[in-house]
This record gives sequence, C-alpha cells and structure tokens, in this order.
Amino acid sequence: MATTLITAPAAMLTPTGQPALSDWSLTGDKIHLNHGSYGAVPRAAQEHQLALKALMDANPCTWFMGQAAALAGTRAEVADYLRVDADDLALVPNASAGVSVVYNSLTFPNGAQIVTTDHTYGAVLEGAHRVARECNGEVRIAVVPLDADAALSCELVMAQVTERTALIVIDQITSATARSFPVTEIARAAKELGIPVLVDGAHAPGALAAPVPDFEGFWVGNLHKFACAPRGTAAVVARGPLREQLHPLIDSWGFPHAFPESFDHVGTQDITSWMAAKTSFDTIENRYGWDAVRSYSSALADYGQATIQDAFAAVTGEDATADVGMSVGHLRLVRLPRGLATTHEESHSVRAWISDTLNIETAITTFGGAGYLRLSSHVYNTAGDFEDFAERAVPELFRLAHNR
Repeated sequence: MATTLITAPAAMLTPTGQPALSDWSLTGDKIHLNHGSYGAVPRAAQEHQLALKALMDANPCTWFMGQAAALAGTRAEVADYLRVDADDLALVPNASAGVSVVYNSLTFPNGAQIVTTDHTYGAVLEGAHRVARECNGEVRIAVVPLDADAALSCELVMAQVTERTALIVIDQITSATARSFPVTEIARAAKELGIPVLVDGAHAPGALAAPVPDFEGFWVGNLHKFACAPRGTAAVVARGPLREQLHPLIDSWGFPHAFPESFDHVGTQDITSWMAAKTSFDTIENRYGWDAVRSYSSALADYGQATIQDAFAAVTGEDATADVGMSVGHLRLVRLPRGLATTHEESHSVRAWISDTLNIETAITTFGGAGYLRLSSHVYNTAGDFEDFAERAVPELFRLAHNR
C-alpha cells in the first residue's frame, strides 16, 4: 500500500525523513494508535518529574510545607496553557475526579434530574446515577445519533430538560464515538433557564488550541492525553456564582480558603506530575509547535481512517465508514466488521487480542450495538503505522468476526 504525502513538523524528522522518536519513551516493538486514552510523555518531562521526586524525597518536610505555595505557581502555568484565568482553575488527578468534585459539591434538591447523552463517558454516567439515587431523582439521557450536527445535538439535549433539571452534563469530545458536541450553544441555552452545565473536556487540552469554552459553569479536562503531561494531571475550571460551592474531594488544611486556593492543600499527595506539566507543553511547542502538531495529527488521522476503511471494505464487501457528525482533530472512527465488539466487555477483549497478537495498541469502542475502531494520532505517528494496521490487522479482525 503506497504512502501518501503528509507534511510532518520539520523538527520531528531525521535527515532520512523518518520521525525522530528520541523525544518519547514508547516501546519500539509496539505500534501506538491509541494516544487518546493515556497519552505519551516527552522524555524531558519525565526527567523533570524524576528530579522533582528526588527533591521531595531528599527533604520531605521542606517539600510538603511549601507545597501549597508551589501549587499556586503551577496552577498559573497550567492556566496559561489552557488560556484561562488562574483564579478560575484548580488541579485534580484526572477528569473523573473533577466531575466528582462537581457532583459532590453542588446541592441537588429532592427529585432532581441530571440531563446527559448516550455518548457520555461510562464513569461520568455512573456518577450521575449515584447522585440521582441519593436525591431520589433521575438521569435523563438524550439519544443523539452519531451523525447529528450541532443544531440537532443541541435540540435533542435541551428536549430532555424539565423544571426539575438541576444539572446538564455534556461531553466536549466524546470518548467512545470520537465526536464533539456544541457545548457553548448548550451552555447558552441552559443559562437562559438558570440550569448549571458541566462540560467533560477530558480529550480537549492540546487537541484544541483554546480548549475551555467561554461559558459560565464547570469544565474538566485531562492534561495527560493530547497535551502529553505526566499522567495524573487534570484541571477543573469554574466560573460564575456556583464556583464558591466547590470543595476538594479530600478535606485538608485548605478549609479556610475558597475555590481554587482550597484545592492547593493536598496533604502528602505526590504533585510532581502537575509540576512537570509545563515541561511537556514547552517541549512540544519548542520542538514542533503545537499548531503544527494539531495540523499534522488531523491530516494523519484522515489518512489513517481512509486507509483502514478501504482495507475493511476490500475484505468484507461492506462500507466501514462511521458517519460522525462533528468529527474532531486527531480522533477518528472506523466501523468494525458486523458482530465484532458489540458490547463494552467484548470491546475490551478485542483490544487486548490486537495488542497481544499483533503488537498494536488501539482503542475498540461500542456504540448503539456496533463495534468501532477508534483511531488517534500524535506527532510520533506516521502514515506507515496505519498502513501496517490495514495490512496486518484488518484481515485478522475479519477472520475473528467471521469465526464467531
């Protein structure tokens, strides 16, 4: 299969035109097509984090007594990268923790409803059901077709709103279906009704130049995915009067303070991943340029999607196109052969089989009873990675589906 010309950031190429992988510690015996799940950390940030850990362990008393002051500076660095005010941002271990902060901090009246969609991340949905049980309420789920555009998506979400709706939870970029939602439009409509909105932006930092939408409400996002910070680094952004209700998941010495200062007191938690995040951001900016990385990753995802779709069509005789209404940058969907990965549990089994058998790391997802290959790309990927999947994995997946 011939390689198409995709322009990579010049700094990532060696004199032979191949990608320079020395910035990354990904194992060479695996092809990594699943950056969207756990990211990859530049070596420079790993080394910085290790140096910070050494300082922490050399004198933990000094380290932890000064930790809150250090976090105030770290918050400012992360806020600068996300293009938000540092006074609106707090740091948390991951996006799910940020969602739990909002769920656990807001007051939900008896019988309250939470509105979300059938694209919502599983852990976030489970948290919503937990809140609903505690307040004798319910979760109302908007069924949004995969190919829905912005107008229809907004209409279907707002159609679930009633006088009992206490919170709308909406994905900015979905995990299972690799599509975006019109979060600004939904937040604007919700504000007119006095309903707070929580935006799950787990996949947005780095993938979007300005990942935090301009709205009054709550936003959470992971920095370890496309933004490549050390894992365990995420942010909560809160604007508007309800921000004063937010409190950390763990009570510590931040209790005299309000958001976000109360989140700077985290006891003996290892915060070195947060403190090394700026090194990841700066390394990628200085080495490649973030705009160049986004452009390259999007073009490469387009090519990878088309290549693998064509390969599936050739062996199955069926169209493998997933008609995603609001596609996003580096994430793409390809429909798997009929009958493969039709449940959440089976999708995990298929992913593990691909990894163990073919040495390719992928994401396999399920939506509406159909299985999908979710592709994601970053600066260390090449067209050859996707061509290899098309040549080796596609025939094997067809056989796997055919033999079931």
